[in-house]
Amino acid sequence: MHLSHAIPIIRIFSESKAKEFYLDFLGFTLEWEHRFEENFPLYAEIKRGDLTIHLSEHHGDATPGSTMFVPVQDIDALQRELLAKNYTYAKPGVEDTPWGRDMEVADPFGNRIRFSERSSG
Repeated sequence: MHLSHAIPIIRIFSESKAKEFYLDFLGFTLEWEHRFEENFPLYAEIKRGDLTIHLSEHHGDATPGSTMFVPVQDIDALQRELLAKNYTYAKPGVEDTPWGRDMEVADPFGNRIRFSERSSG
């Protein structure tokens, strides 16, 4: 038996705000989109590096206000990249923690992504 990486499903309420945040600000690429018909809710897959996320406008797919924990290497480089985009709604800082260094960003729908670089000890 083999278990693969989990793919979190994130509840969104606005396609344009989701794309502004996840694609333009965080630098994900859109892999695919699906709607059952025109004028139906969006379900989409985005990806950056090894991280895949599903975005869903469907009511029962996920709970707003969730947190994803994402291990990263070189959190300082990620922070510089995000700050350089001068995104109006997020200016993330890096916080030292007992397990390493964290940087948390919140999407427009109340979900959080906690990027974490573990200490080498």
